[in-house]
Amino acid sequence: MQKIFHKWQHRPKLKLTKTFQTVITDDLDLAKTILDSGGVIAIPTETVYGLAGNAMDRDSIASIFRIKNRPYFNPLIAHIGKIEQLKSLCSTIPKEAQELIDAFWPGPLTLVLPKKKSVPDILTSGLNKVAVRMPSHPMTLELLKSIKYPLAAPSANPYKYVSPTCAQHVKNQIGSSIPLILDGGQCEIGLESTIIGFEENMAVIYRLGGLAIESVEEVLRKPLVIKTRSDNYVLPGQEKRHYSPGKEIVLIPFEGALPPIVNPDVLITWKPNKSSHNSLSLDGSEISGASRVFSILRELDNSKIGKIYIERAPEKGLGKAINDRLERAAYPF
Repeated sequence: MQKIFHKWQHRPKLKLTKTFQTVITDDLDLAKTILDSGGVIAIPTETVYGLAGNAMDRDSIASIFRIKNRPYFNPLIAHIGKIEQLKSLCSTIPKEAQELIDAFWPGPLTLVLPKKKSVPDILTSGLNKVAVRMPSHPMTLELLKSIKYPLAAPSANPYKYVSPTCAQHVKNQIGSSIPLILDGGQCEIGLESTIIGFEENMAVIYRLGGLAIESVEEVLRKPLVIKTRSDNYVLPGQEKRHYSPGKEIVLIPFEGALPPIVNPDVLITWKPNKSSHNSLSLDGSEISGASRVFSILRELDNSKIGKIYIERAPEKGLGKAINDRLERAAYPF
C-alpha cells in the first residue's frame, strides 16, 4: 500500500490509456491523494458505487467518460460534502429546492439547478444546469468533506450496463481502468438517486430512484410532474434501454398470472415462490427489492439463460423505481 501511495504522490496526471492493478481498500488518504492528482477512483454511496473524479477538472471528467465509454452528451452528477459547496456550483437555489435539501440531504436525492459559469461544460454536456447531490454513505461523505472540490461520480460500470452495488462488482467490470476502489460494503439502497429539477415553478422528476415520489410530494405539498423518458438524454438515466444485463427480459405483471414456463430457472418472481428460480424481494418489501434488483440482473447476465421472465414490483413507493429499471433493462436491443 505504501508503494502505491508514494507512486501517486509524485504523479501529476493520469494517462487515460494506462491499466492498473486495482486496490480495494478503505484508505481515505490514498483515495484523496489519487483524486488530488487528477485520478479517477470508485467510491461507495448509499445508492450504487460511483466512478469519481474532480468535478471541476476537465481532464478528470474526460477520464470518467472514457472509462465508462459514456457519450459526452449525457451529463454527470456532482457530489458534495457540504451545503456551502452549492454556492460554487449553482447560481440560484429555488425555495422548493431548499425545502428538499433540508428534508433529504444527505441522501438519495439529486437536484438539477442553474449552474455557474465556472462549472465545466463537459460536466453538464453544455447545458446551463448542473445536477448535484450529497450522498449519505459515511465513508464517502468523510472523503467529500476532506477535499476542496466536488466529485463527478456516475455509476461505476460500463455505459448502459447494470450498476454496481459492491466493490467486487466494480472490480469485475472496470477494475483494470482505475487504481483504487473504496470499499464501503454493500450499498444500503441499491438504486440510483431520484433526480428532480424545476421548470416554470413546477417540481419535475427526471429519474425515479432511491427516494420515493410520495416522500417528495409530502414535503412540497403538491404532486410532481413526471418526465422520466427523453430521446435527448439530457439527464442521467433517461435512456430507453439502460441497466441492461445483455439478455432478453420479459416482464410479468405484478401478481399476474405466471406464464407456462417449462424451466423455472428462467423465472424471477417479486417475492419468494417455489415455482421460481429466485425473487427480487426476500420478504415482499420494496426496500429489499431495491437493494437486490441490480445483483439479480448481474447474476442472470453471468448465467447461461437466454431469456428471462421477471415479475414487476408493486407500483408504489420504491417499487416505481424498481419497475423503471426493469423496463429499461427489458427494452428491445
